[in-house]
Amino acid sequence: MPKQIILAAHFPGVNNTTVWSDPRAGSQIEFDSFAYLAKTAERGKFDFFFLAEGLRLREQRGLIHDLDVVGRPDTLTVLTALAAVTTHLGLAGTLNATYHEPYELARQLATLDHLSGGRAAWNVVTSPGAFFGENFRRGGFLEYADRYVRAAEFIQAARTLWDSDGGDFSFTSSQFDISGRFGVPRSPQGHPVILQAGDSDGGRELAAQHSDAIFSRHHQLDDARVFYRDVKDRLARFGRSENDLKIIPGVSYVLGDSDADAQEKAHYIRRQQVSPQTAILLLEQLWNTDLSGYDADGPLPSFDPILDEDDTIIKGRAGMYPDRLATAAEWRAKAEAKNLSIRDLIIEVTGRQNFIGTPDRVASALNEYVQTDACDGFILVSHLTPTGLDDFVDQVVPLLQERGVFRTEYSEGATLRQNLGLS
Repeated sequence: MPKQIILAAHFPGVNNTTVWSDPRAGSQIEFDSFAYLAKTAERGKFDFFFLAEGLRLREQRGLIHDLDVVGRPDTLTVLTALAAVTTHLGLAGTLNATYHEPYELARQLATLDHLSGGRAAWNVVTSPGAFFGENFRRGGFLEYADRYVRAAEFIQAARTLWDSDGGDFSFTSSQFDISGRFGVPRSPQGHPVILQAGDSDGGRELAAQHSDAIFSRHHQLDDARVFYRDVKDRLARFGRSENDLKIIPGVSYVLGDSDADAQEKAHYIRRQQVSPQTAILLLEQLWNTDLSGYDADGPLPSFDPILDEDDTIIKGRAGMYPDRLATAAEWRAKAEAKNLSIRDLIIEVTGRQNFIGTPDRVASALNEYVQTDACDGFILVSHLTPTGLDDFVDQVVPLLQERGVFRTEYSEGATLRQNLGLS
């Protein structure tokens, strides 16, 4: 029997994936946008809807980042509302382990699981710096080595609370010392599904020990297979089997009537996603200095990036470039070899269009990834909010169903955990 493909829909929110200039682009705040995407995903028999979290608006050059001006709604509030307008679709939210507390978050997630009939999921992330901490009473931030320690102990604490089934609990660790009585009985899944998005060695270890699924950044086939094997091979050390952890990369797609048509659309979309202004903003994040005077159609700066990680030009975005000088050298070499302007280079190095072609070609490529152990499924990030998933549901999902690798109906009464094939 072929492996069954897991599919999830990501609500893009505030980032440069969305083509804001498209007349079909909708609100990032109005509930109708969230509901439309969730209902489309459920119509396509997707496993879950995935929502990110923003603890603070990003800032660049001391100003609110252009892409964040719409704001960042509270994740749990949106998911709880979506539970009322969906029936089978899982509801996954990114919630930070650095500033939340176990009792508070475990109660909220258990409540969502009850209200939705067993469809709640928690994507566990850690906070990258003090910028976010300024919004919280504790302030400050955890050192890098402590972030995954707190996250692992947070998950253990939450599971202790869920296992107490509305009874007495006690949990003591390096990060927590809590005891009392949990106020929510065991939810339909027992435990909400746990996802994890870290790609570092610490993140992979956390996923292998505690998570039900990992949100991967690995899109290229060979690279994805290496990542898949690395994470799956860690499971046995924690007494887990390969089926206990699903690997689900975030990917984008562009469909066309022909492969050439799809490539033409993809080229147009990338130029809409990376405007001249956006290209300069993204280059500044590597160079770590104000480049507003540079022409996006001109060459890269002749000087090297500013190496001051304690004072970065972008606030509120996780560090993307652990070695600024090495990355800048790679970008220079690529720009010189291909005679690329700043904008053309940024389009190339930040590209996220992973599957481009006819619906049949895209369906075949997605299936190849899963059947050859590059992943267990995909979190789809479309370039339009909220209508970007429509063509995939209408054109690609039926082809996956014909191949026998994706459900044609939900199992009646199944929880998200059951739909994902988890114990």
